[in-house]
Amino acid sequence: MKNLGMRCGMLLLALAAARRPATDHPERGDVPGWVMITLMSAVLVAALLALAGPALETMFNQAMDKVGS
Repeated sequence: MKNLGMRCGMLLLALAAARRPATDHPERGDVPGWVMITLMSAVLVAALLALAGPALETMFNQAMDKVGS
């Protein structure tokens, strides 16, 4: 009976090792989550730029006029 438990344990370990490739790091992170965060950030920046773009352009032009004169 003890050998059966040992063999089952070894079989489970072998199956777990075969399931994950050796090059796969267990703490590699959540790639789809990071992709979603990056896309959401890009959309936020684009939205802010669309809303504040004209005001930022006016401020920039006023600053350049002050420097130029």
